[in-house]
Amino acid sequence: MNVCQLCEARETDAYLCTGCTRALAKQLLRMPSLYRALAAFLPPAARGSQHGGHAQAVDGALPVDEHVLDLRGPGGMVATLESWREALHDARRWPTPTLGVSIPNRVGSAAAALHHSLDWIVQHWPAAGDLAREIRDLHGAAASVVHPRLAEERGTRLGKCPAIDPSGAVCGAILRHYPGERAVTCRWCGCAFEPHEWEALRKWIDLDQAGAGTTSPAQDAQEAHPSHA
Repeated sequence: MNVCQLCEARETDAYLCTGCTRALAKQLLRMPSLYRALAAFLPPAARGSQHGGHAQAVDGALPVDEHVLDLRGPGGMVATLESWREALHDARRWPTPTLGVSIPNRVGSAAAALHHSLDWIVQHWPAAGDLAREIRDLHGAAASVVHPRLAEERGTRLGKCPAIDPSGAVCGAILRHYPGERAVTCRWCGCAFEPHEWEALRKWIDLDQAGAGTTSPAQDAQEAHPSHA
């Protein structure tokens, strides 16, 4: 048995657990509709309904929302999806995929191709965890614009909690920051990170995600939060 490469919590006979596989499948299927929905949010003054909808009309020309433009542009959603599709073809020794004629078409084709090969990806591709992580982040970035209330309810995913329990073990639960909250608080161990600690927290998380281990960050966390040691 292996530990899921994405959630790093559930055991699985594949590279991803069943829950993370289902989530990845849903995210890939939603990509084309998210891409289309983002168009309504290009003007900064455009405000759709709480769950998408049509943007209000604005008077005069306005600069576009750069965040949305980045997602919809050549280097955004389409680049991420197509780079993974190309990597998939390379891993399976298939011919280089043919690109569509427009970005919406290319987004749909790449997402559909990855979804079609999901069983193989999960069972046989060591890069499955990295793929799932990038698609999750891409989906979250788009959904935070199209469905802001839903994104707020889920909070912003930051990374693993580096707090240490009395036995010396690192907490490791997923930290999230919720709008309106001053501190980042771990829902599992209760350790709170105040704004002046966020820079250090970011460094700990980056080290962990880079595979540099958790020993040093954990020791730092223990010194910063002796009450949790």
